Amino acid sequence: MFLGGALQAVFPLLWWLPELARRYGFIGDGGSAAAPWTHAFLLIYGFFPFFIFGFLFTTYPAWLNGPKVPRAWYVSAFLPLAAGVALFYGGLAVGKPLLLAGVALMLAGWGVALTALLRVFFAVAHPDKRHPAATSIALALGWLGMAAYGAGLATDSPALLNASWVAGIWLFLLPVFLVVSHRMIPFFSSCVLENYVMVRPYWLLWAMLAAAFGHGVLALAGEGSYLWLCDLPLAAAALYLSYAWGFWRSFRVRLLAVLHVSFLWLGAALVLYSLQGLLRLPLGLAPLHALTIGYFSAMVIAMASRVTLGHSGRPLVADDVTWRLFLGFQAAAAVRVAADVPPLAGPASPYLYLASAAIWLVCFIPWAVKYGPMYWRPRVDGKSG
Repeated sequence: MFLGGALQAVFPLLWWLPELARRYGFIGDGGSAAAPWTHAFLLIYGFFPFFIFGFLFTTYPAWLNGPKVPRAWYVSAFLPLAAGVALFYGGLAVGKPLLLAGVALMLAGWGVALTALLRVFFAVAHPDKRHPAATSIALALGWLGMAAYGAGLATDSPALLNASWVAGIWLFLLPVFLVVSHRMIPFFSSCVLENYVMVRPYWLLWAMLAAAFGHGVLALAGEGSYLWLCDLPLAAAALYLSYAWGFWRSFRVRLLAVLHVSFLWLGAALVLYSLQGLLRLPLGLAPLHALTIGYFSAMVIAMASRVTLGHSGRPLVADDVTWRLFLGFQAAAAVRVAADVPPLAGPASPYLYLASAAIWLVCFIPWAVKYGPMYWRPRVDGKSG
């Protein structure tokens, strides 16, 4: 799954970068009108799920003290997911039937993956199933969001295509990342920082999940003027947790700091959303990209690096290459956010859009080259895996 995610960190942007260049007249004619929906689909449903399922296949058994996910199940989930993505790329060149076949295969793979996780969930009578229960619900909503994209593609319905990306961000990705952050950041911090007091209030997690769900429902209902009612408390909660989890102390250990820096982007993104909603500031898609690039994508680099090192038998240390790639990736988020924030928004925006996409590739390609081979090579410590 992580190998698929590493490849999908690169391929969607290799497609998107020339599309942006065409859209803004740098090369050829204008881009496709459907390209923004395709861009959103490839990242929301074709990139993040590989890392999410790969991570949860290992953590569900650990969280629940339950049975491991059998090889037959995770392979049966990966193959249709990967084949579906490949067909989808083919459909971009050939036409809609292949696109729809790709989406159908991805839905099938997602269904197998979720079933595999639920088998672990229901196999044990663990006293605390809160984190896996919340992620399971989010994964089910993500499946519905992908199905909405397929239905929108089949019927040429902009409403369904819009619903797909809204559900993907607010009902699927944000809940999953919130739960994983709530579970893992305090835990990892307690493992390496001396005299660390673990702060993990569940009531705050439920409030944040409710705010994320509320934003998604309001957006789907077309009630954009009320989004700040969800965004403002979510921003306050995220910034509080950055402080309570020891943001500044985390820089003592680089492999921990990458998690804290990524999480800080959540607070920044929700502040931008709140300002956009309350003060009607013309911020365009700046808040969205602070969330998706700054929080989601940077957290993928951070968490996947740590998990890969651990499961390949390597020391849990962010070397200079990993650290520099992560810091460089912050520029991809910052540049894309700046592109829609006055006074840079305007004539400079197309150049910044292209720059952000290019920085993404400059960081993710070396990351994939560095970490990708670890997924098919034996563990360096001689243990099985």
